[in-house]
Amino acid sequence: MLKPYNYDNTDAMQKLTSIWPNIKYTTTLNYLGNKMQRLAPALREDNVPLDLISLIKTILAATKEISFRVSQAHLGGLMGSTLDENIQGEVQKKLDVVANELFKDILLESGFVKAISSEEEDTSVAGDEYGKYIVSFDPLDGSSNIDINSLIGTIFSIHKAPEGMSADDPDMFKQAGNKQVCAGYVLYGPSTMLVMTTGSGTHFYVLDRTHGGYLLVERNVQVPTETQEFAVNMSNQRFWQPEMQNYVSDLLLGDTGPRAKNFNMRWIAAMVGDVHRVLCRGGIFTYPMDTKKTEQPYKLRLMYEANPMAFLIEQAGGLCVTSKGRIMDIEPTSIHQRVEVILGSKKEVEACLSYYK
Repeated sequence: MLKPYNYDNTDAMQKLTSIWPNIKYTTTLNYLGNKMQRLAPALREDNVPLDLISLIKTILAATKEISFRVSQAHLGGLMGSTLDENIQGEVQKKLDVVANELFKDILLESGFVKAISSEEEDTSVAGDEYGKYIVSFDPLDGSSNIDINSLIGTIFSIHKAPEGMSADDPDMFKQAGNKQVCAGYVLYGPSTMLVMTTGSGTHFYVLDRTHGGYLLVERNVQVPTETQEFAVNMSNQRFWQPEMQNYVSDLLLGDTGPRAKNFNMRWIAAMVGDVHRVLCRGGIFTYPMDTKKTEQPYKLRLMYEANPMAFLIEQAGGLCVTSKGRIMDIEPTSIHQRVEVILGSKKEVEACLSYYK
Protein backbone atom coordinates (compact mmCIF):
# COMPACT_ATOMS: atom_id res chain seq x y z
CA MET A 1 0.00 0.00 0.00
CA LEU A 2 1.23 3.49 -0.81
CA LYS A 3 2.46 5.41 2.24
CA PRO A 4 0.05 8.26 3.07
CA TYR A 5 1.12 11.85 3.45
CA ASN A 6 0.86 13.27 6.98
CA TYR A 7 -1.27 16.42 7.07
CA ASP A 8 -0.97 17.12 10.80
CA ASN A 9 0.40 20.56 11.54
CA THR A 10 0.51 21.03 15.29
CA ASP A 11 2.44 24.29 15.16
CA ALA A 12 -0.14 25.84 12.84
CA MET A 13 -3.01 24.75 15.09
CA GLN A 14 -1.26 26.13 18.19
CA LYS A 15 -0.79 29.45 16.39
CA LEU A 16 -4.46 29.43 15.36
CA THR A 17 -5.67 28.82 18.91
CA SER A 18 -3.38 31.55 20.24
CA ILE A 19 -5.10 34.02 17.90
CA TRP A 20 -8.62 32.71 18.65
CA PRO A 21 -8.42 31.15 22.15
CA ASN A 22 -12.16 30.39 22.27
CA ILE A 23 -11.98 28.00 19.33
CA LYS A 24 -13.67 24.63 20.02
CA TYR A 25 -12.73 21.17 18.80
CA THR A 26 -15.84 20.78 16.66
CA THR A 27 -15.53 24.16 14.95
CA THR A 28 -12.96 26.57 13.58
CA LEU A 29 -13.08 30.09 12.17
CA ASN A 30 -12.21 31.60 8.85
CA TYR A 31 -10.30 34.87 8.61
CA LEU A 32 -13.56 36.83 8.88
CA GLY A 33 -14.44 35.08 12.12
CA ASN A 34 -17.25 32.94 10.69
CA LYS A 35 -17.77 29.58 12.37
CA MET A 36 -17.09 26.50 10.22
CA GLN A 37 -18.12 23.04 11.37
CA ARG A 38 -15.97 19.95 11.16
CA LEU A 39 -17.13 16.98 9.13
CA ALA A 40 -18.32 14.52 11.79
CA PRO A 41 -20.47 16.99 13.77
CA ALA A 42 -21.97 18.27 10.51
CA LEU A 43 -22.91 14.73 9.48
CA ARG A 44 -24.33 13.93 12.91
CA GLU A 45 -26.50 17.03 12.58
CA ASP A 46 -27.95 15.42 9.43
CA ASN A 47 -28.62 12.19 11.40
CA VAL A 48 -26.11 10.17 9.38
CA PRO A 49 -25.47 6.72 10.96
CA LEU A 50 -22.09 6.28 12.65
CA ASP A 51 -21.02 3.43 10.36
CA LEU A 52 -21.72 5.58 7.28
CA ILE A 53 -19.79 8.49 8.84
CA SER A 54 -16.84 6.12 9.30
CA LEU A 55 -17.02 5.05 5.67
CA ILE A 56 -17.22 8.67 4.47
CA LYS A 57 -14.16 9.54 6.56
CA THR A 58 -12.32 6.57 5.00
CA ILE A 59 -13.18 7.81 1.49
CA LEU A 60 -12.00 11.30 2.38
CA ALA A 61 -8.72 9.96 3.71
CA ALA A 62 -8.07 8.68 0.19
CA THR A 63 -9.01 12.03 -1.37
CA LYS A 64 -6.59 13.91 0.90
CA GLU A 65 -3.80 11.65 -0.28
CA ILE A 66 -4.89 12.08 -3.92
CA SER A 67 -4.96 15.85 -3.44
CA PHE A 68 -1.34 15.73 -2.27
CA ARG A 69 -0.27 13.45 -5.12
CA VAL A 70 -1.95 15.75 -7.66
CA SER A 71 -0.14 18.79 -6.25
CA GLN A 72 3.19 16.94 -6.44
CA ALA A 73 2.63 15.19 -9.78
CA HIS A 74 5.18 17.25 -11.72
CA LEU A 75 7.82 16.66 -9.05
CA GLY A 76 6.98 13.01 -8.48
CA GLY A 77 7.08 11.72 -12.06
CA LEU A 78 3.32 11.20 -12.26
CA MET A 79 2.58 13.27 -15.35
CA GLY A 80 1.64 11.74 -18.69
CA SER A 81 0.02 8.47 -19.74
CA THR A 82 0.75 4.81 -19.17
CA LEU A 83 0.81 2.26 -21.98
CA ASP A 84 -2.39 0.66 -20.71
CA GLU A 85 -6.11 1.13 -21.40
CA ASN A 86 -8.94 0.73 -18.91
CA ILE A 87 -12.15 -1.23 -19.49
CA GLN A 88 -13.57 1.82 -21.29
CA GLY A 89 -10.83 1.62 -23.93
CA GLU A 90 -9.34 4.88 -22.63
CA VAL A 91 -5.60 5.34 -22.21
CA GLN A 92 -4.86 5.63 -18.50
CA LYS A 93 -2.96 8.53 -17.03
CA LYS A 94 -0.36 7.71 -14.39
CA LEU A 95 -2.40 9.59 -11.81
CA ASP A 96 -5.50 7.56 -12.79
CA VAL A 97 -3.70 4.40 -11.74
CA VAL A 98 -2.32 5.89 -8.51
CA ALA A 99 -5.70 7.34 -7.50
CA ASN A 100 -7.48 4.07 -8.21
CA GLU A 101 -5.00 2.04 -6.17
CA LEU A 102 -5.28 4.45 -3.26
CA PHE A 103 -9.06 4.17 -3.23
CA LYS A 104 -8.98 0.40 -3.55
CA ASP A 105 -6.42 -0.09 -0.79
CA ILE A 106 -8.06 2.21 1.72
CA LEU A 107 -11.64 1.05 1.12
CA LEU A 108 -10.96 -2.69 0.97
CA GLU A 109 -8.86 -2.58 4.16
CA SER A 110 -11.49 -0.58 6.05
CA GLY A 111 -13.95 -3.42 6.66
CA PHE A 112 -16.86 -1.08 5.90
CA VAL A 113 -17.47 -2.12 2.28
CA LYS A 114 -18.71 -5.37 0.83
CA ALA A 115 -17.44 -4.47 -2.65
CA ILE A 116 -16.26 -1.59 -4.80
CA SER A 117 -16.61 -0.69 -8.47
CA SER A 118 -14.39 1.76 -10.30
CA GLU A 119 -14.03 3.31 -13.73
CA GLU A 120 -10.56 1.77 -13.81
CA GLU A 121 -11.62 -1.81 -12.92
CA ASP A 122 -13.08 -4.36 -15.33
CA THR A 123 -15.65 -5.55 -12.80
CA SER A 124 -16.45 -5.14 -9.11
CA VAL A 125 -13.82 -6.01 -6.48
CA ALA A 126 -14.88 -7.97 -3.40
CA GLY A 127 -14.31 -6.55 0.07
CA ASP A 128 -15.58 -7.73 3.45
CA GLU A 129 -18.43 -10.27 3.26
CA TYR A 130 -20.05 -8.51 6.21
CA GLY A 131 -19.58 -4.97 4.94
CA LYS A 132 -22.76 -2.87 5.02
CA TYR A 133 -22.08 -0.71 1.97
CA ILE A 134 -20.92 -0.80 -1.64
CA VAL A 135 -19.02 2.11 -3.22
CA SER A 136 -18.77 3.15 -6.88
CA PHE A 137 -16.21 5.76 -7.85
CA ASP A 138 -14.36 7.56 -10.59
CA PRO A 139 -10.98 8.04 -8.91
CA LEU A 140 -9.89 10.92 -11.16
CA ASP A 141 -12.52 12.56 -13.33
CA GLY A 142 -11.24 14.86 -16.09
CA SER A 143 -7.79 13.27 -16.18
CA SER A 144 -7.21 14.72 -19.66
CA ASN A 145 -6.77 18.01 -17.78
CA ILE A 146 -3.86 16.73 -15.68
CA ASP A 147 -1.10 17.69 -18.08
CA ILE A 148 -2.42 21.27 -18.41
CA ASN A 149 -2.84 21.76 -14.64
CA SER A 150 -6.60 22.29 -14.93
CA LEU A 151 -9.52 21.10 -12.78
CA ILE A 152 -9.88 17.40 -11.96
CA GLY A 153 -11.72 15.56 -9.21
CA THR A 154 -12.95 12.35 -7.58
CA ILE A 155 -16.61 11.25 -7.75
CA PHE A 156 -18.17 8.65 -5.43
CA SER A 157 -21.53 7.00 -4.77
CA ILE A 158 -22.56 4.83 -1.81
CA HIS A 159 -25.39 2.29 -1.68
CA LYS A 160 -26.33 -0.19 1.03
CA ALA A 161 -25.07 -3.70 0.28
CA PRO A 162 -27.95 -6.07 -0.52
CA GLU A 163 -28.39 -8.99 1.85
CA GLY A 164 -27.97 -12.54 0.64
CA MET A 165 -25.47 -11.75 -2.12
CA SER A 166 -21.81 -12.72 -2.21
CA ALA A 167 -19.16 -9.98 -2.04
CA ASP A 168 -17.85 -11.06 -5.46
CA ASP A 169 -21.23 -10.72 -7.19
CA PRO A 170 -21.22 -7.59 -9.41
CA ASP A 171 -25.04 -7.68 -9.58
CA MET A 172 -25.02 -5.97 -6.17
CA PHE A 173 -24.34 -2.75 -8.03
CA LYS A 174 -27.51 -2.97 -10.12
CA GLN A 175 -29.33 -0.48 -7.91
CA ALA A 176 -31.03 2.70 -9.09
CA GLY A 177 -29.61 6.06 -8.08
CA ASN A 178 -32.66 6.76 -5.93
CA LYS A 179 -31.27 4.19 -3.48
CA GLN A 180 -28.01 6.05 -2.88
CA VAL A 181 -27.32 6.85 0.78
CA CYS A 182 -24.48 9.26 0.01
CA ALA A 183 -22.87 10.84 -3.04
CA GLY A 184 -20.24 13.45 -3.60
CA TYR A 185 -17.16 14.67 -5.36
CA VAL A 186 -13.86 16.22 -4.36
CA LEU A 187 -12.57 18.98 -6.60
CA TYR A 188 -8.78 19.48 -6.75
CA GLY A 189 -8.46 23.16 -7.59
CA PRO A 190 -7.10 26.29 -5.86
CA SER A 191 -8.58 24.66 -2.76
CA THR A 192 -9.55 21.02 -2.29
CA MET A 193 -13.34 21.10 -1.97
CA LEU A 194 -15.78 18.36 -1.02
CA VAL A 195 -19.37 18.58 -2.25
CA MET A 196 -21.57 15.93 -0.64
CA THR A 197 -25.11 14.90 0.19
CA THR A 198 -26.55 12.19 2.41
CA GLY A 199 -30.11 13.11 1.46
CA SER A 200 -30.43 16.18 3.68
CA GLY A 201 -29.24 18.85 1.28
CA THR A 202 -26.05 19.44 -0.69
CA HIS A 203 -23.21 20.92 1.36
CA PHE A 204 -19.78 22.41 0.57
CA TYR A 205 -16.69 21.50 2.59
CA VAL A 206 -13.10 22.71 2.18
CA LEU A 207 -9.96 20.81 3.17
CA ASP A 208 -8.15 22.71 5.93
CA ARG A 209 -4.53 21.65 5.61
CA THR A 210 -3.64 23.04 9.07
CA HIS A 211 -5.27 20.01 10.68
CA GLY A 212 -6.01 17.78 7.70
CA GLY A 213 -9.79 17.80 7.95
CA TYR A 214 -12.71 18.97 5.84
CA LEU A 215 -14.68 21.95 7.22
CA LEU A 216 -18.29 22.74 6.35
CA VAL A 217 -18.32 26.14 4.65
CA GLU A 218 -21.82 26.23 3.09
CA ARG A 219 -24.90 24.23 4.01
CA ASN A 220 -27.89 23.55 1.72
CA VAL A 221 -26.52 24.97 -1.51
CA GLN A 222 -29.28 25.87 -3.96
CA VAL A 223 -29.01 25.95 -7.77
CA PRO A 224 -30.67 29.09 -9.20
CA THR A 225 -33.81 28.09 -11.11
CA GLU A 226 -32.94 30.26 -14.14
CA THR A 227 -29.66 30.80 -15.96
CA GLN A 228 -27.89 32.30 -18.95
CA GLU A 229 -24.96 29.83 -19.06
CA PHE A 230 -24.63 26.47 -20.74
CA ALA A 231 -21.89 23.84 -20.86
CA VAL A 232 -21.62 21.37 -23.72
CA ASN A 233 -18.91 19.94 -25.97
CA MET A 234 -19.73 21.92 -29.13
CA SER A 235 -17.30 19.90 -31.25
CA ASN A 236 -19.92 17.11 -31.29
CA GLN A 237 -22.77 19.32 -32.47
CA ARG A 238 -23.10 17.74 -35.91
CA PHE A 239 -23.63 14.30 -34.27
CA TRP A 240 -26.47 15.33 -31.93
CA GLN A 241 -30.14 14.53 -32.33
CA PRO A 242 -32.14 17.30 -34.07
CA GLU A 243 -33.84 18.27 -30.79
CA MET A 244 -30.55 19.09 -29.04
CA GLN A 245 -29.20 20.83 -32.13
CA ASN A 246 -32.29 23.05 -32.25
CA TYR A 247 -32.08 23.80 -28.52
CA VAL A 248 -28.42 24.86 -28.61
CA SER A 249 -28.93 26.81 -31.84
CA ASP A 250 -31.62 28.86 -30.09
CA LEU A 251 -29.24 29.51 -27.18
CA LEU A 252 -26.63 30.81 -29.61
CA LEU A 253 -29.16 33.18 -31.22
CA GLY A 254 -29.41 34.96 -27.87
CA ASP A 255 -31.68 37.98 -27.66
CA THR A 256 -32.28 37.85 -31.45
CA GLY A 257 -33.84 34.38 -31.19
CA PRO A 258 -36.85 32.74 -29.52
CA ARG A 259 -35.18 32.67 -26.08
CA ALA A 260 -34.92 36.49 -26.12
CA LYS A 261 -31.82 36.58 -23.90
CA ASN A 262 -28.09 36.09 -24.36
CA PHE A 263 -26.29 32.97 -23.13
CA ASN A 264 -22.62 32.39 -22.35
CA MET A 265 -20.95 29.04 -22.99
CA ARG A 266 -18.53 27.51 -20.48
CA TRP A 267 -16.70 24.19 -20.88
CA ILE A 268 -14.04 22.81 -18.52
CA ALA A 269 -13.99 19.26 -19.97
CA ALA A 270 -14.20 17.70 -16.51
CA MET A 271 -17.65 16.86 -15.21
CA VAL A 272 -16.68 17.78 -11.63
CA GLY A 273 -15.68 21.28 -12.73
CA ASP A 274 -18.71 21.93 -14.91
CA VAL A 275 -21.16 20.61 -12.31
CA HIS A 276 -19.45 22.61 -9.57
CA ARG A 277 -19.99 25.80 -11.55
CA VAL A 278 -23.68 24.90 -11.93
CA LEU A 279 -23.98 24.39 -8.16
CA CYS A 280 -22.23 27.70 -7.47
CA ARG A 281 -24.07 29.99 -9.89
CA GLY A 282 -26.54 28.00 -11.97
CA GLY A 283 -26.40 26.82 -15.56
CA ILE A 284 -27.16 23.79 -17.67
CA PHE A 285 -24.66 21.00 -18.39
CA THR A 286 -25.31 18.32 -20.95
CA TYR A 287 -23.58 15.43 -22.63
CA PRO A 288 -26.35 14.40 -25.02
CA MET A 289 -26.82 11.33 -27.15
CA ASP A 290 -24.81 11.45 -30.39
CA THR A 291 -24.04 9.33 -33.45
CA LYS A 292 -20.27 9.82 -33.43
CA LYS A 293 -19.85 6.17 -32.48
CA THR A 294 -22.99 4.24 -33.33
CA GLU A 295 -22.05 1.46 -30.89
CA GLN A 296 -21.58 4.02 -28.08
CA PRO A 297 -24.21 6.78 -28.25
CA TYR A 298 -23.57 8.02 -24.70
CA LYS A 299 -20.44 9.34 -22.97
CA LEU A 300 -20.99 9.49 -19.21
CA ARG A 301 -21.22 6.48 -16.90
CA LEU A 302 -24.38 5.98 -14.85
CA MET A 303 -23.03 4.42 -11.65
CA TYR A 304 -20.11 6.68 -10.78
CA GLU A 305 -20.77 9.87 -12.77
CA ALA A 306 -24.44 10.49 -13.59
CA ASN A 307 -26.06 9.02 -10.46
CA PRO A 308 -23.93 10.79 -7.83
CA MET A 309 -24.17 14.11 -9.70
CA ALA A 310 -27.93 13.65 -10.03
CA PHE A 311 -28.26 13.14 -6.26
CA LEU A 312 -26.24 16.31 -5.59
CA ILE A 313 -28.10 18.43 -8.13
CA GLU A 314 -31.57 17.29 -7.05
CA GLN A 315 -30.74 17.89 -3.39
CA ALA A 316 -29.77 21.43 -4.42
CA GLY A 317 -33.09 22.07 -6.17
CA GLY A 318 -31.97 21.36 -9.73
CA LEU A 319 -32.93 18.68 -12.24
CA CYS A 320 -30.86 15.82 -13.68
CA VAL A 321 -32.43 13.84 -16.50
CA THR A 322 -32.02 12.19 -19.85
CA SER A 323 -34.26 13.29 -22.73
CA LYS A 324 -36.61 10.48 -21.64
CA GLY A 325 -36.75 10.68 -17.86
CA ARG A 326 -35.13 11.03 -14.43
CA ILE A 327 -31.60 9.64 -14.23
CA MET A 328 -31.93 8.33 -10.67
CA ASP A 329 -34.88 6.14 -11.71
CA ILE A 330 -32.81 4.19 -14.26
CA GLU A 331 -32.35 0.53 -13.31
CA PRO A 332 -28.71 -0.28 -14.15
CA THR A 333 -27.86 -3.21 -16.39
CA SER A 334 -24.08 -3.14 -15.91
CA ILE A 335 -21.40 -1.43 -13.83
CA HIS A 336 -20.06 0.61 -16.73
CA GLN A 337 -23.42 1.50 -18.33
CA ARG A 338 -23.44 4.88 -20.09
CA VAL A 339 -26.29 7.39 -20.22
CA GLU A 340 -27.30 10.73 -21.67
CA VAL A 341 -27.09 13.59 -19.13
CA ILE A 342 -28.94 16.91 -18.96
CA LEU A 343 -28.62 18.66 -15.60
CA GLY A 344 -28.73 22.06 -13.95
CA SER A 345 -31.11 24.94 -13.28
CA LYS A 346 -34.67 23.65 -13.12
CA LYS A 347 -36.35 25.99 -15.59
CA GLU A 348 -33.53 25.69 -18.14
CA VAL A 349 -33.54 21.89 -18.03
CA GLU A 350 -37.30 22.01 -18.54
CA ALA A 351 -36.80 24.37 -21.48
CA CYS A 352 -34.33 21.92 -23.02
CA LEU A 353 -36.73 18.99 -22.55
CA SER A 354 -39.52 20.93 -24.27
CA TYR A 355 -37.61 20.52 -27.56
CA TYR A 356 -38.07 16.73 -27.30
CA LYS A 357 -41.87 16.90 -27.08
